[in-house]
Amino acid sequence: MDPKRKSKSVFVLVGAACFALQFAYAWQSDNGNGTYTNPLFYDEFSDPDLIRVGDDYYLTGTTMHCMPGLPVLHSKDLVNWDFLCYAFERLDLGPEFRLVNGREVYGQGIWAPCFRYHDGTFYIFSNVNGRTTQMFQAKNPAGPWTRIPMKRGFHDLSMLFDDDGKVYIVWGYQGINFAQLNDDLTDAVPGTERIIIPKDAGMGEGLHFYKIDGKYFITSAWFNGRMRMPCARGDKPEGPYEVNPAISMDEDFGLAEGNRLRGRPEFPFNVVAGNTNDSGRMSMHQGGIVSTPSGQWWGFSMMDYNSIGRLTCLSPVTWKDGWPYFGLENNLKRSPRTWTKPDTRFPSEPVKPYERSDDFSASVLKPIWQWNHMPVDEQWSLTERPGFLRLHGQPAADLLRARNSLTQRSIGPVSVPTAKLDASGMKPGDLAGLALLNIPYAWIGVHCEPEGLFIEQFDQFTGKTQKEPLKGPHVWLRAHCDFLTEKAALSYSADGKTFKPLGDEFTMVFQYKTFQGVRYTLFSYSTTGGQGGFADFDDFTVDEPHANGLMRPIPFAGRITLWAYGDDCVLAIKDGALKAVPPEETAAILKVIDRGLGRVAFECDGGFVSVVSADGKQLALKKGPPAEAETFQWAENVYGDLVLMSLVSHKHLRLDKDSGVVTADQPGPKPNRKDGSCLTWRIAQP
Repeated sequence: MDPKRKSKSVFVLVGAACFALQFAYAWQSDNGNGTYTNPLFYDEFSDPDLIRVGDDYYLTGTTMHCMPGLPVLHSKDLVNWDFLCYAFERLDLGPEFRLVNGREVYGQGIWAPCFRYHDGTFYIFSNVNGRTTQMFQAKNPAGPWTRIPMKRGFHDLSMLFDDDGKVYIVWGYQGINFAQLNDDLTDAVPGTERIIIPKDAGMGEGLHFYKIDGKYFITSAWFNGRMRMPCARGDKPEGPYEVNPAISMDEDFGLAEGNRLRGRPEFPFNVVAGNTNDSGRMSMHQGGIVSTPSGQWWGFSMMDYNSIGRLTCLSPVTWKDGWPYFGLENNLKRSPRTWTKPDTRFPSEPVKPYERSDDFSASVLKPIWQWNHMPVDEQWSLTERPGFLRLHGQPAADLLRARNSLTQRSIGPVSVPTAKLDASGMKPGDLAGLALLNIPYAWIGVHCEPEGLFIEQFDQFTGKTQKEPLKGPHVWLRAHCDFLTEKAALSYSADGKTFKPLGDEFTMVFQYKTFQGVRYTLFSYSTTGGQGGFADFDDFTVDEPHANGLMRPIPFAGRITLWAYGDDCVLAIKDGALKAVPPEETAAILKVIDRGLGRVAFECDGGFVSVVSADGKQLALKKGPPAEAETFQWAENVYGDLVLMSLVSHKHLRLDKDSGVVTADQPGPKPNRKDGSCLTWRIAQP
């Protein structure tokens, strides 16, 4: 640990009660037992594109209006990723990129990148609203990268370096365009452009273009109605193509649609409350596929994850009838939330790509940080007061127009950012603090007024401001964010130990103005119209109560009972058979047997719970040692309910309260959690 690192005790506020916060590592998809749990990162990583070069994998994604942009990550096993660099530090294409003259590029900037490698050079091609597509090149994926504007824009493009030396590009929405690129990769070769897949064929956008075993494949994202991933294949790059309407569909891991902003992104806001309808609006969609040296195929795709943004997930791919289906045999198009790690021949220890906490003692910001639009470099510093981030107060009308706001992606499912602020350098009219940057947004901070310093909380959703006098210039600011309930509580402390709530609970939403999820933000600006003072941030921490794939550890060797979510019914044994019975009846007591890889078998008086048919519709009790038919992958839906996937049917154990039947035929948990596959377990009473 850095010797300048400050020691601190962190507390979290829930309601009016304070209790010690349990420190936890940042989210890790790798469970440390040979399995992983989706998402790969529990923070926004949208529009992913992933390539393999030899034994190495590289990943990038959309960063919109944030600077620096286009992160480049590296992995040896597709699960654990290291941050290498950003493809660019600054992208200044006009005043709107600098938040000046009332102009901005929220939800625009740079998006939908295509990552490629050919003949010793790495390429990233990415769209910019109102500009041409930008090409970035590097000999080393860790940089430096060179930016070259293309001659035109190609919406949601994907590139293919073919075996004959020609380079092809596809792009568009529904109607898919195709062309050959010129030698310097800046424009289409005249006469080669055409529509290769008509608008009514079922393809969407977000294209990924591949050549596999002599055939050409294009994956895309469809988001009207139920989200899905169509795929097209042809014998020639220009087609003709046949379209499979879905190689991945309806996989949302049981996540219900959250709060959505409709209409204009202005007060008063029209926020539609979340619901548990099975609408297919949260499903994995935009993404592609990649192979391993061992011959396995894996899919990567993003899914909308409500107010936290859009997250990237990893799926095993099963080839069937010449199509690369996401999912496992007997349950195609659906992806397990927890599964065995890819066989890449390079198993890695669990790592996380970023350090989220920062005491600002280094000479540079940690790579997790991104500026909201282009920063003014002379208006912030890590050296004017060593060990502190100093943000000078530039004039702004509100948080969305404040320059030099420093942001990082929020992380789920629950996280608690805390910032320590020294307000000694602030001038009357200055505002500085910790924000949940979104539309609508909320912040808690210090307002310097002629009468003195005030702690203030503002909720843009309700338009309410609440404030109290601040006794001294030093204050800790905190947001307790639950992205499953989409509620946040803001609080402050004078000593870093006891936190006091300020303002009402804030409702977090997803919206299409910034086209991002909530971002934790340190800000400082002046409301006077002129230059203000400065705010010094001493420390920033992010703590996570649930930083791995299970909210409750597997009770190996324990004895448990299994209940359907909501206690609708319980698993029982009647007349030597498995039954779903009313909760007042006697539950079966099951001993949890460790089968390795986070898998279990359930032993009871009649033997082991066994799946005896490939479709999962028949279960029985079997004597003798457990084998594959008696083994279940122990996992959770996003809310922490237990889901048990049979290794035979690749579907989930389900208790049907109406018929009393117990099966293993549920493709995946439903958002309302009432399908009988969302379970709770309890330690059996002796």
